[in-house]
Amino acid sequence: MRTVVLTMKASVIEMFLVLLVTGVHSNKETSKKIKRPKFTVPQINCDVKAGKIINPEFIVKCPAGCQDPKFHVYGTDVYASYSSVCGAAVHSGVLDNSGGKILVRKVAGLSGYKGSYSNGVQSLSLPRWRESFIVLESKPKKGVTYPSALTYSSSKSPAAQAGETTKAYQRPPIPATTAQPVTLMQLLAVTVDVATPTILPRPSPSAASTTSIRRPEPVGHRSQEMDLWSTTTYTSSQNRPGADPGIQRQDPSGAAFEKPVRADVSLDCKIDLSFLIDGSTSIGKRRFRIQKQLLAGVAQALDIGPAGPLMGVVQYGDNPATHFNLKTHMNSRDLKTAIEKITQRGGLSNVGRAISFVTRNFFSKANGNRSSAPNVVVVMVDGWPTDKVEEASRLARESGINIFFITIEGAAENEKQYVVEPNFANKAVCRTNGFYSFHVQSWFGLHKTLQPLVKRVCDTDRLACSKTCLNSADIGFVIDGSSSVGTGNFRTVLQFVTNLTKEFEISDTDTRVGAVQYTYEQRLEFGFDQYSSKPDILNAIKRVGYWSGGTSTGAAINFALEQLFKKSKPNKRKLMILITDGRSYDDVRIPAMAAHLKGVITYAIGVAWAAQEELEVIATHPARDHSFFVDEFDNLYQYVPRIIQNICTEFNSQPRN
Repeated sequence: MRTVVLTMKASVIEMFLVLLVTGVHSNKETSKKIKRPKFTVPQINCDVKAGKIINPEFIVKCPAGCQDPKFHVYGTDVYASYSSVCGAAVHSGVLDNSGGKILVRKVAGLSGYKGSYSNGVQSLSLPRWRESFIVLESKPKKGVTYPSALTYSSSKSPAAQAGETTKAYQRPPIPATTAQPVTLMQLLAVTVDVATPTILPRPSPSAASTTSIRRPEPVGHRSQEMDLWSTTTYTSSQNRPGADPGIQRQDPSGAAFEKPVRADVSLDCKIDLSFLIDGSTSIGKRRFRIQKQLLAGVAQALDIGPAGPLMGVVQYGDNPATHFNLKTHMNSRDLKTAIEKITQRGGLSNVGRAISFVTRNFFSKANGNRSSAPNVVVVMVDGWPTDKVEEASRLARESGINIFFITIEGAAENEKQYVVEPNFANKAVCRTNGFYSFHVQSWFGLHKTLQPLVKRVCDTDRLACSKTCLNSADIGFVIDGSSSVGTGNFRTVLQFVTNLTKEFEISDTDTRVGAVQYTYEQRLEFGFDQYSSKPDILNAIKRVGYWSGGTSTGAAINFALEQLFKKSKPNKRKLMILITDGRSYDDVRIPAMAAHLKGVITYAIGVAWAAQEELEVIATHPARDHSFFVDEFDNLYQYVPRIIQNICTEFNSQPRN
């Protein structure tokens, strides 16, 4: 019996060993069949900034054409994260303008970044920035896993335009050799409180009908609001332990609280913002309080501070008055406290007068305006203005101010006869594409504008009225049409003028273009106010006919000052671009000095037989940045990027309001 038992045990052990060996062999075969997933390099566009990408280290593929000066780069070797990733790659020499793959590594921010010209890219200087990056050749580190899809700081990532898929943030694993995404909050150790608006209690049907139907009154007045309901204030969002975020809570008074509205603001939002609030008598105390709640919510969501957005408030009625300017309150808490203390002034609803006041007085250096931040005005209007806004808004836009309108409870059909200026909001804003205007049917729904408003005012790439080097100039081309140029070369000069013009944003409120042709005599081909779109300007350049004659450059400069630049707008930068192929028959020194004294920035481009010393006299100081010599007409095109870069570098280095 004992022998049988031992024999059975031996058999069981033998079977176990066979199964174990078979399993190990099977696992080896299976492991041989499993292939590591192939790494896909994400693609990005030229305009993607490093600060928008959360990943601390990543490999990306850049497209061709990122040498363009519109893709701004800040720094040399080490770049501020506000820079174009691909533009920095070209500047550093890792890539050329044909694009390719690069390795990007985030590093700490610097106290200053120095601009330089390298590899066809002019980088700009920056006092300081919170985060930097360096660009290396795309040689992955051994043992490091790079992301196939980038993580962006905004839900609407720029990668979507390049066809790249994005993914949500996941907590990185412990091993330090894996380059996994980390949140922007972790990188910067910054906590942002986001405003939580409350739902206003809805009125009864009878109350709603009372507030929505207004009694027609004389022009300039609107009916008083009935004080039928109370409101609660915005509070910072805090999740209570165990609370269900999907369930609405009620305060003791019975007012329901809405789920937190997260404004999803990028931390590099930097704007100078003025709110124009309606303090007219017709708005009533309750509506005025709701208006202040929206301001408090915006102040909280923007995370006010000297390195980010700044905000001031102007109230209008009969006349506007500033409650506080941009530098009065430097954090969201103090700003919200100040907003709560604002009291209603009363009077009419003179919006146009208020916009003029802001244009003249608000955005000044003394009031805290920063030349590096876009100027934004949000105008709140209950019903309709009692004066006209179109002309005042046009002047504001031409000063580089981005105007947003929020209109609440517009005129009913029987009230339209009292509206001073129909369609006033569209006449006021920078673009009539819906981006700059909000219409709220009822004051009950005003809180819903918080999130889209904050996103839009922080979307600096879409702020069409902000002054840039490409949208704030009056450019006068002074073209040599003398006999020595010849018909073929003259067409080449016109193509050069066309190539330069294409780089600018053309409209009646953006950059405007005019042209003068000269020989012994001068001819105005077209003035600044003749064409207001880029296609019209380009067609006008094509139609310029070759004149032929002598070369009186001094007289041509005087003619351009009188016929072109005398009609330039006061808030425009005046740029004269003169192209000549020979020495002038008359003196250029006095006309050039007159141009400089009148604030006209002059670029002198000489071809073939042009005199270098004459070009330097004509050009604005320093001459090395404003005068260029080309040996042949066919080489003119090569100087287009350099001229544009110099124009933009000079613009960015000047203080401006």
